[in-house]
Amino acid sequence: MENILFTLKEKSEFIELLKLLKIQGLAQTGGHAKIMVEEGLIIVNGEQEFRKRRKLRPGDKIEVEGVIIQINA
Repeated sequence: MENILFTLKEKSEFIELLKLLKIQGLAQTGGHAKIMVEEGLIIVNGEQEFRKRRKLRPGDKIEVEGVIIQINA
């Protein structure tokens, strides 16, 4: 498994799930990111996540296709 530490931009409290998937290159487009979420391929803090606009905050852990992303402040 690949581990990624994602640091939020200064003064940002969160990043939306779809944006994170695109920024990290795990989804090629916004549409691809939506499909990944709809199909239940995303795990957030150990639970399947189906909310496309889920707000990810420091401490959250996202798992997708063998990649673990840890959100950092």
